[in-house]
Amino acid sequence: MYDKSLTRPVLLLLGIQLTALWPTAAVEIYTSRVLEAVNGTDVRLKCTFSSFAPVGDTLTVTWNFRPQDGGSEQFVFYYHGEPFEPMSGRFKNRVAWDGNPERNDVSILLWKLQFDDNGTYTCQVKNPPDVDGVIGEIRLSVVQTVRFSEIYFLALAIGSACALMVIIVIAVVLFQHFRKKRWADRAHKVVEIKSKEEERLNQGKKEAEDFQEQES
Repeated sequence: MYDKSLTRPVLLLLGIQLTALWPTAAVEIYTSRVLEAVNGTDVRLKCTFSSFAPVGDTLTVTWNFRPQDGGSEQFVFYYHGEPFEPMSGRFKNRVAWDGNPERNDVSILLWKLQFDDNGTYTCQVKNPPDVDGVIGEIRLSVVQTVRFSEIYFLALAIGSACALMVIIVIAVVLFQHFRKKRWADRAHKVVEIKSKEEERLNQGKKEAEDFQEQES
C-alpha cells in the first residue's frame, strides 16, 4: 500500500499543475487608442474584444468618459442584452449602439461632436466567467479641421509617384518622336544632296556632249 504521507503532497502538486494549465479568464479589449474628429460631425468609437468564454446573455458593456480638463468620470452608455442610452447629461440623445456582440464588436456612435467632448472614453466588457481584464481607452481630440494623417501622406506619395511615372512615359515618347523626326530630316537632306549631285553630274555630262557636237 502507498504511504498516506506521500499521497497528499503528490495530489497537492498535481492540483497546482492543473491550475496552471487552466486558461486565465480575462477579456482582451482592442481600441484605436487615439482618434481625431472634426467639430460638429459624428464619430464611431470602435471597441472590440476577445473572450475565452462564449458570448451570451450575461455580456455587459460599459462606456464612460473622463474630460480632458479633469473632473469626475461620466456615464456614456451601457449594454446588457439590449442597449441603455443615457437619460440625462451631456450625452443624452447623442450616443447610439453600433456594435454586434456576435462579432465581438461593442462600438458606439457619438453624434454632433463638441470641443468639450475632448477626453478619454473607456470601454469595459464583462463576459462571465471572464470578468477581468484591462479596460480599453480611446483618447478623442475634437478639432476644427482634420490634420493630414499617414493615410493622406501615403495617398499623396502614391499620387506623386504615379504623376512622375506619367511624366517619364511622356518624356520617353516625345524623345523617341523627336529622334525619329531628326533621323527623317537627316535622311531627307541626304536625298536632297544626292539629287543635287546627280543633277550636277547630268548637267556636266550634257554640257560635255554639247561641246563635242559643236566641235564635230
